[in-house]
Amino acid sequence: MEAVKALAEKVTGSAPAGATPAAPTEDKAGPGEFAKPGDFAVESQKGRVVGIQDDMEVKPEGAAVQEGHDSFDQYKPAGKLVGKKTIVTGGDSGIGRAAAVMYPMEGADVAIVYLPEEQVDADKTKELINATGRECLQIPQDIRDEAGCKRVIETVVQKWGRIDVLVNNASVMYAVPDITDLTTEQFDRTMKTNIYGTFFLTRAAVPHIPKGGSIIVTASQVAYHGPPMLVDYSMTKGAQVAMVRALSNQLLSKGIRVNAVCPGPVWTPLQPGAMNNEEMKTWHNSPAPIGRIGEPSELGPAYVFLASKDGSFISGQSIHVNGGAIVSG
Repeated sequence: MEAVKALAEKVTGSAPAGATPAAPTEDKAGPGEFAKPGDFAVESQKGRVVGIQDDMEVKPEGAAVQEGHDSFDQYKPAGKLVGKKTIVTGGDSGIGRAAAVMYPMEGADVAIVYLPEEQVDADKTKELINATGRECLQIPQDIRDEAGCKRVIETVVQKWGRIDVLVNNASVMYAVPDITDLTTEQFDRTMKTNIYGTFFLTRAAVPHIPKGGSIIVTASQVAYHGPPMLVDYSMTKGAQVAMVRALSNQLLSKGIRVNAVCPGPVWTPLQPGAMNNEEMKTWHNSPAPIGRIGEPSELGPAYVFLASKDGSFISGQSIHVNGGAIVSG
């Protein structure tokens, strides 16, 4: 694991000197504490199709599963996924990268699916996966394309023969405070990426998932809270929660479990890609009840749990990794 540790430190990066603090109070973390609002820069990539982690001034940490530690060395694998063949969409960065790296740390091979614009992030994820000694397939594909989604599944099955775990993590999100400013173009892209893409990949994958397999969807706490500037995104996350429940009821007879992970506020490229500087200030200063925003690596273990035998009696459920917010459902 030493190679993973060293590479993670290089990939995560740090805040540049002189970066503008996000919080007017400039409240920063002390030694041994998790990051606070003042530790983040006011940064936005709004206007792009997607946010790019490599371009973030303050990059998500490799793993913040223990206070004061910022690399993958704090995750302790236990061989929970040895020999498994997995797919993680949006596996280039953020929460997807956390799952895509922790899976091979547990012994799995991983195919990551991402947009061509995200190649620089995907290359860094592949480095981290290869450092574990497991295999990584890179598949650049816009999941709005039905035929392209079929090709993703065909590529993986041709290479590995089966799909033990499918993680539908890829989504887009764009903040629009007023519904009258929400364009049909944006609405269409959000629906087709987050709902159609999840459906296309799942439908194509199910015939190749053996008994004991697992489907995991990255939904969100917004499905329950409904933030006013994320109307279209919240609609898709609610649909994903409903899909998980219905599909679980359908696939349990085949021995396939279906679950969702519902993140709270987590520092990933999704946020600067969706919000302008003022919106980012508000977001950083509205942390989870635990008092801060999360790191992607704090979500990764939930994906390992649901993919492994540890989660063998769980299906149709949503795991809320949200920093203490109480939600129903």
